[in-house]
Amino acid sequence: MSARDYANGIPVRLGAIAIVVGLASALVLQSDVDLGRLVTIGFVNRSLEMAAPIALAAIGGLYAEKSGVFNIGLEGFMIIGALTTAAAMYAVGGSSPAQRHVWIAILVAVVVGLVLTMLFAVLLIRYEADQIVAGLAVWFVALGFAPFVAILVWDDRNYSGLASVDTLTIPYLADLPGVGPILFDQSPLVLLTAVFAVVAWVVLYRTRYGYWIQAAGENPEALDTAGVDVIRVRYAAVLFSGAMAALGGAVLLAHLGTFNGGGDTLTDGRGWIAIVAYLFGNYNPIGAAAAALLFAALDQLNVQFQTAGIGVPGKLVNLLPYAAVIVVLTAWGRTKMPASVGDPYESEE
Repeated sequence: MSARDYANGIPVRLGAIAIVVGLASALVLQSDVDLGRLVTIGFVNRSLEMAAPIALAAIGGLYAEKSGVFNIGLEGFMIIGALTTAAAMYAVGGSSPAQRHVWIAILVAVVVGLVLTMLFAVLLIRYEADQIVAGLAVWFVALGFAPFVAILVWDDRNYSGLASVDTLTIPYLADLPGVGPILFDQSPLVLLTAVFAVVAWVVLYRTRYGYWIQAAGENPEALDTAGVDVIRVRYAAVLFSGAMAALGGAVLLAHLGTFNGGGDTLTDGRGWIAIVAYLFGNYNPIGAAAAALLFAALDQLNVQFQTAGIGVPGKLVNLLPYAAVIVVLTAWGRTKMPASVGDPYESEE
């Protein structure tokens, strides 16, 4: 993405943000809400915790798409990540898991996500399966597989006897007014997500390997001519996307500490919102993380209204994240997709 392309997109992005903020502001003003009761430290921390899974999946998804491969299966990989984390935590920690069991379960989820993504990548890259159909298939399989496994393990689709990750508290700094409870008394998974976003941006836009990923999605023939294995680059990007989506599901489970295998499952569409988030951020990992935070904050408004005792119809507030998605999809029509995304590539050698 050139500086000129980014500058040309700024008015559109600012307009979309203004519309979303305007909708939220209108709702607040109509309800005569005291902002001090609404925007609290707890609200910010809950929004950060719920944004982390979306941001992780979005970063993985944008890497795959930058390399020229759609990973529409982010939602499915998130479901599998959450399920694997819950099952692994129960397997190693029983009905009273400790913190070490939470971290072991997250690691297991990432490994399982990598293995399943390898099969997915082989279908897409080696056998040139339709990327949209294959991604939807992953989602449908996960939707059915999660409640099936939950019933086998717990004899119920839902299980609440798990543990959530403890916050990381830095003495003295956590007592600083305002930023202390947000930056220094925070979930380590939120802090890890922020680090991932920055490192992903550096790798993608400041390293040779990042340029290879971009070239694989923009002009794979030129990359092949330069002697770089396009197929290998795409495999690595797709594997990374599946691992990050599985990690996103694991982080969601670790923050909630309970598993829900019914209905839309625990992820509840966050994988789809992750796709919108990286489009919103125009394939920029930091922009995608910021978009994830916006969606998560809107999603948490309903909880915050109830906590503050503010009488706003919950169904109306619940529509805000999805209204934001529609606005973003409409306004972000100028997002520049990689030129060769979705096109299988075969080396001429």
